[in-house]
Amino acid sequence: MAASREIFAIDALQNLLTDVYAAPVVVDRWERMEPWAVARVWLRSAATVPGSVVVKWVSGGLRDARTASWRLRTELAALQFLRHDVGTGLAPGVVAADPAAGFLVLEDLAPRVSLDHLLRRDGAAAHGDRLAAFARARGALSAATAGRAAAYYARRAQLGPVDPAADRAGRLAPFRVAGIEHASALGARLEGRAAYELASATDELAAPGPFLALSNQDAEANNILLHASGPADARLIDFEFAGFTHALTDAVCLYVPGPAWLTVGDPTTTGLADQYRHALALGIPEAEDDQRYGDGLAAACVSWALVRLQRFPLLDARPPGDHSRLQLIATLEAAAHTSQTHQALPHLTAWIRRIAAALRRRWSDADQDFTDPAGFPPYRARL
Repeated sequence: MAASREIFAIDALQNLLTDVYAAPVVVDRWERMEPWAVARVWLRSAATVPGSVVVKWVSGGLRDARTASWRLRTELAALQFLRHDVGTGLAPGVVAADPAAGFLVLEDLAPRVSLDHLLRRDGAAAHGDRLAAFARARGALSAATAGRAAAYYARRAQLGPVDPAADRAGRLAPFRVAGIEHASALGARLEGRAAYELASATDELAAPGPFLALSNQDAEANNILLHASGPADARLIDFEFAGFTHALTDAVCLYVPGPAWLTVGDPTTTGLADQYRHALALGIPEAEDDQRYGDGLAAACVSWALVRLQRFPLLDARPPGDHSRLQLIATLEAAAHTSQTHQALPHLTAWIRRIAAALRRRWSDADQDFTDPAGFPPYRARL
């Protein structure tokens, strides 16, 4: 952020908080949370105000700023919806906002830290209770918001245009097409019953029925903050891309590696799957139906695997030994394993395994045993 923009943001922040608290508020110091346009800001005031807040702002050039402004409005609407319409404390509260000036002031959740920080530092075995809190929080968010899309979109529409159909599809859905094309180039053409099952899975995600719930659409371990010791007291963050979509897309991160991980382990053996599903069923009873739950979960996992497959040309151009090659194969095989476990999408599952096998043949450096816990423990980070 340029120096002039920093000064403007600080002055505007002080003025806004002075109005909020009806007393002078001065920014004492601030710390940028690289690489994002986010900072922790310490305050001084004679009034009773928080010692610190978190500020998110619009950054970048004109084109980027327009995009970021849209994201900022979405986060504002989602957080206000969760706190005021739903009445849940799963996310930070909004202290103040000035969408026109391009920044949002949030409750500071410190001393909580991100789960991915703990996993990278100590390994998954040291934080099973934190992973369980993560699983419960993802399920609880969907349970609390299911059936309340109209209230959210009424609030979001007050801040600017929004497309609920695009939210349901998911912001990364277009990448599935590229993934399918790359599979054909690898000799795994999508056809017959596999193509029919993919169409069915896509329809499931586009029309979630009772599984329609709010998601931040980035359900990964870096977007949950919790205490490193003692009660976890989890909070979900980063709602810039929030929208109502199929609730089980939020469960994918428990089964299939996200961008940060080579492996995530099998949540059915660690109990994370049960933690998530129980929390979800408190608001969406249909989650107790094994077939319905399994079909939706398989659809979500396969969809994510195809989204990640669009990266194939990039990874193919990299030198042998690149960790992202390992990750792509592990992602495809984890999605197939999840579908097989839930006895869903058998032909599509076989097609996904064919793609993974083709990549193993093409990338001999990535032809490894991801089920070996010694070499690939749960939440082994991608370098």
